[in-house]
Amino acid sequence: MKTRFLQKLAVALAVASAISWSTAAPGLVQGSLQETLIAPYPGVDLSRAAPAGRGEELFNLHFLPVTGQGERKVGEGLGPLFNRNACSTCHPKGGRGKAPGDPFEPLLTALVRLSVPGVDDNGAPAPHPAYGTQLNTRGVRGVPGEADVELSYDLTVGTYDDGEPYRLRRPSMLFKRGSHGSLEDALTSLRIGQPIVGLGLLEAIPEEEILSFADPEDADGDGISGRPNRVWHRGLEKTVLGRFGWKSNEPDLAHQTAGAFLGDIGITSPLFPAHDCGETQTVCRDADGGVELDAADVEAVAVYMRALSPPAARTTAAEEPGARLFDRVGCARCHRPKTGTARSPLDYLDGVPVMAYTDLLLHDMGDGLADGRPDFKATGREWRTPPLWGVGLIETLHGGVALLHDGRAQSIEEAILWHGGEGEAARNGFKALSKTEREALIAFLKSL
Repeated sequence: MKTRFLQKLAVALAVASAISWSTAAPGLVQGSLQETLIAPYPGVDLSRAAPAGRGEELFNLHFLPVTGQGERKVGEGLGPLFNRNACSTCHPKGGRGKAPGDPFEPLLTALVRLSVPGVDDNGAPAPHPAYGTQLNTRGVRGVPGEADVELSYDLTVGTYDDGEPYRLRRPSMLFKRGSHGSLEDALTSLRIGQPIVGLGLLEAIPEEEILSFADPEDADGDGISGRPNRVWHRGLEKTVLGRFGWKSNEPDLAHQTAGAFLGDIGITSPLFPAHDCGETQTVCRDADGGVELDAADVEAVAVYMRALSPPAARTTAAEEPGARLFDRVGCARCHRPKTGTARSPLDYLDGVPVMAYTDLLLHDMGDGLADGRPDFKATGREWRTPPLWGVGLIETLHGGVALLHDGRAQSIEEAILWHGGEGEAARNGFKALSKTEREALIAFLKSL
């Protein structure tokens, strides 16, 4: 009884902690407990009677396993396999996750995507026959977690053109205690959670504006060959433009939401009605209890995320030299300052310039960042250009920096130095700058 009471108390506190805001430092807001990126657009209703308010509750709700027979209660349905039991735990304070810092630290805000060579009937990565499309390290009572992950880092050193040294780290994963056999044949990809603010604007950019940036054959000869991903829309039952995820593998916020509920928490929905159990996981497959989150609740969480404003840039005249260097070395060719202009039935989004510093396209980033795992049209070397808005707030928000898809970069400088492929020219341009110029460029990025 005491355990059950503490679980209910934790749920109540988690929901309450994100309800009220007051203005704090520029770009951040002060919640009831701590600074956070989460702030609604002015005038947006986050009361519990509004869809966004309902979505906020579900986003912060800590789900529990089904406790009895009959009608399922709100907040039940966790698992049978899962990584965490709430959306907010993978996106702390509305921000990003990080990879473990030592081999024995669990994947608290990171995950491992899985597949085998080939595609399914809709062009998505073929699931691993024993483990599905995402590794779940935990299970409810009676269902074993799929495996433990130990992370280690290989360190390399290099120098800028002026002789100043730098150090980079590359993660590698070791899978232990696999409950359904070896994972040696799996294509694996370590991913950290991404910020949830500003997503409504990215969703509202007209497709033609995004496609106008594409140059798959590098017709202009600038070395940049951005390509759109084309992904399966489960509602429309056709292939559409991908926008969300590290490889632009989800088309809209409803899919992104439903996919995360399934992969991370084990919650099914009309878009993803079956648990992500491998073919041999009979205990997990037998635990399937039907759809656990209805379409209205999935949409409520998507509405909540559409209501969250990106942090305001804090660029002043002092950062203008860095802004010019950002353009000069070639960063702006992919991290486009203006991604487009939102077109939306929502008044607070419609007509808003989207200053996200991304093109939402796929780019070949070279062998150094390759995961070797294709995803729809994305190759194992391609990644979506991540938005840069709010990048300068990461350290204040989280007490440290974790950048790139697997969180390997512990500073903005490290993230730049990992750029290869289409980003190699910009990386080399950054390396060739003087120390004063590098500091100016970084100061500009920290103002976003």
